[in-house]
Amino acid sequence: MDVNIEASWKEELKGEFDKPYFGQIVCFLKEEKQAGKVIYPPGKLIFNAFDKTPFDKVKVVIIGQDPYHNAGQAHGLSFSVPDGVAPPPSLVNIFKELQSDLNITIHHTGNLEPWTRQGVLLLNASLTVVANTPNSHAQAGWHTFTDEVIRHVSADKEHVVFMLWGKFAQNKAELIDSSRHLVLKAAHPSPFSAHSGFFGSGHFSKANQWLQQQGEKPIDWSL
Repeated sequence: MDVNIEASWKEELKGEFDKPYFGQIVCFLKEEKQAGKVIYPPGKLIFNAFDKTPFDKVKVVIIGQDPYHNAGQAHGLSFSVPDGVAPPPSLVNIFKELQSDLNITIHHTGNLEPWTRQGVLLLNASLTVVANTPNSHAQAGWHTFTDEVIRHVSADKEHVVFMLWGKFAQNKAELIDSSRHLVLKAAHPSPFSAHSGFFGSGHFSKANQWLQQQGEKPIDWSL
């Protein structure tokens, strides 16, 4: 199957696109659209995380569960929203932790694209969602695909930082070789859980310290 995805990812994941499960994802999405459902993000942005962060550039992976389900929010990058869209509560808490951890104050945008250009893969486990229906495509087959993405990064990259926030993301740790990569775990930044270990986790400074120890350039987390 010819999938419109960034070239280095297309090469890395080429075996996945011809597997039956991936064809089932495509059929599922077509059926959802034919049923009149509104799906986020727009089709051209489904693989935006990969387009913004080529495989050979990946230094950090931040795993989300699924795209934002309100109009105008999702643009294919976990936790990020386009310019001009108010940051959702979890993103507000990410910014609070940045302020506490690295004294970075962010006022003007919730668009995290500057991170992606430095090698931060903002990966949602599900790459699509039905409008106003969170987790609605959790059974579409996306998890099989994105689990393979994580496995490929773990197997074919060196010294990547994985940020696993919340139980859902932490369950992905079994896909990662922690002898080669740094796995950081904390509570989810949601208002319901951020005070249970996300605040004060220091993941952003820990990531940069690790990257520097491996001879890599640290991430500029400011926007």
